[in-house]
Amino acid sequence: MSVSAVQQDVFAKDAGMSLTAIAEEDGNIISISGETTSNTTDVVIVVTAPNGNLVSVDQLSPDTNGKFATDISVGGPLWSQDGLYKIKANQGTSLLYSIKVSVDVSNGMTAETTTTESSIVDNYSNADALEQTSESTEEMAGLSISANAMEGSDTIEITGQTSKTNEDVTFSVTAPNGNLVSVDQISPNTSGEFATDISVGGPLWSQDGAYTVTAQQGNDSMFTDSVDVDVADGLVVPEFGTIAAMILAVAIISIVAISAKSRLSIVPRY
Repeated sequence: MSVSAVQQDVFAKDAGMSLTAIAEEDGNIISISGETTSNTTDVVIVVTAPNGNLVSVDQLSPDTNGKFATDISVGGPLWSQDGLYKIKANQGTSLLYSIKVSVDVSNGMTAETTTTESSIVDNYSNADALEQTSESTEEMAGLSISANAMEGSDTIEITGQTSKTNEDVTFSVTAPNGNLVSVDQISPNTSGEFATDISVGGPLWSQDGAYTVTAQQGNDSMFTDSVDVDVADGLVVPEFGTIAAMILAVAIISIVAISAKSRLSIVPRY
């Protein structure tokens, strides 16, 4: 009996990780730091916008004490949406090694932030780890993708996440008329992230309209996702967003005002 008790204590240890995000008011840098009880694998940092689009991916190697740190620059078109940006640190599939913090960004600038999340627990046994890993796998099951492209670009950047890290992701692109345009296959990394660039142009892209990019692993619907990208004259057409609509509205109002003023100026006076 005493031998069994000793063996159980041997396999019990601290486990988990912590993550801290610090940002200044109206700043453009988010300082990320953290600590993990497992310094044998890299920590993957993923940032997503309020609409779920992938903004940034980084991979950090913890030092011998399990500490890691990096700075994230805020700004550019990927940070144009106002709201909470989620920053996730992840190692493997266990819930104990998956932590999220959020930072509010408005007009491309950060709000004052100091936030810390931790999942570090003491005397964590192998049985507990197995149970957490199983729960995490069920929760994270599935595949998702997003598309990023600049106006007038001839390249579409596709990024995604899957819980199947041991199976390649197959990409297919179909034209508005249903014709197959492109097929590709890539391998996700150990954290399930993957990315690829799709070149736009040539006779297969001559039709204007929405091209559908589909990513899948096997035949399970949970591991199939697709996005539409508008293409015209062989180049990417951006979505007509709120900012563009406001600019157009201001332009129209200005034109109407100038036209009205011009008409008034040419009315003969008696």
